[in-house]
Amino acid sequence: MNKYMLILFIGTFFTAFSQLLLKQSANKEYSHPIFEYLNWHVITAYGIFGGVLLLNTYAFTHVDMKYGSVIDTFSYVFVMLLSYFILKEKFTRGKIIGNLIIITGIFVYTLG
Repeated sequence: MNKYMLILFIGTFFTAFSQLLLKQSANKEYSHPIFEYLNWHVITAYGIFGGVLLLNTYAFTHVDMKYGSVIDTFSYVFVMLLSYFILKEKFTRGKIIGNLIIITGIFVYTLG
């Protein structure tokens, strides 16, 4: 794994984290509808999305597209883990099976 793939991998983690921020914002009640969009959770999440977009654009100039799409699928695994640790969501059988299929697909793709 070269440093550009590592950038993509770290970007995938931050993308999952920003999705968590958006979910936290969606679970709150706001006094006015405009505050559903203008609060620190949403603004930070979209700032992270923008930063990851710039990093991904840079990293993809040095990484084959076929590897980038595989690395990007780790976001599903990160979302499940972060949801468990931060939002205290439970692992369900479907989530575990789905993530195992994703991880298996990553290994089959990279080894094959």
